Amino acid sequence: MMLLALLLGLCIGSFLNVVVWRLPRGESVVWPGSHCPRCGHDLPWTNNIPVLSWVLLRGQCQFCHGPISVQYPLIELLSGGLWVLLAQPGVGRFGPLDPFPNLLAGGLLLSLLLPLALIDLRTMRLPEPLCRWGVISGLALSALAGWWLGLGTELLLWHSVAAATGLLIFEGISGLGEKLLGAPALGLGDAKLAALLGAWLGLQGLAVACAVAVVLGAAFGLTGRLSGLLGPKQPFPFGPFLAVGGLLSWLACDALWALLINPGPMGF
Repeated sequence: MMLLALLLGLCIGSFLNVVVWRLPRGESVVWPGSHCPRCGHDLPWTNNIPVLSWVLLRGQCQFCHGPISVQYPLIELLSGGLWVLLAQPGVGRFGPLDPFPNLLAGGLLLSLLLPLALIDLRTMRLPEPLCRWGVISGLALSALAGWWLGLGTELLLWHSVAAATGLLIFEGISGLGEKLLGAPALGLGDAKLAALLGAWLGLQGLAVACAVAVVLGAAFGLTGRLSGLLGPKQPFPFGPFLAVGGLLSWLACDALWALLINPGPMGF
């Protein structure tokens, strides 16, 4: 299972590189095929083997010898490593499902969150198509899992409520921030990402993901401003923190929830 997860993660990470490059530019992620963004030459399959091709080509295009960013193998390795985490026993928000369906479901969620986080880091925008299809796929899988587990429509209902809750709360925070501060506290893309997380994780999972995102975002913002890397009112993307929170919630929601509601005698 671990080896299969690693291989799937590496291959899907290779495709996610295409998504991260093309989607912000309004290009199709399926056509045309892989090509060098500098010289436009079509790339043979031997140039698309995750990590290995980049090493063998020494980080250069075979045809124009232009540099190939180290981002490509790093994203492939990150994806592969996270897929291995998703394959660990007991991981997954669809509970009693067999490990392999839970792995595929978690891999699909990761394949949505990883490009969303990377694109937001680059552009300060969260592509609506990814968020929209993320909500649809999350609700569809919730309906399928509910049927498979004999829960009827109960799981779909609660995940639909969670998606709507995430969207409305984040839109409300954004609107309130605009009234009080003159600028939205959060982007509407963050609200759509919160809806995606609700559709996949349910109310408890959404709460854990948002709590993790707020802690990480606050720590980053405070550190950045104290160090001078961020200006006093300089915005920074919140989507990556939501993505990390969503992934951690999928991996260990129950443990994080227990920590959230019972932080211990020191109050931390």
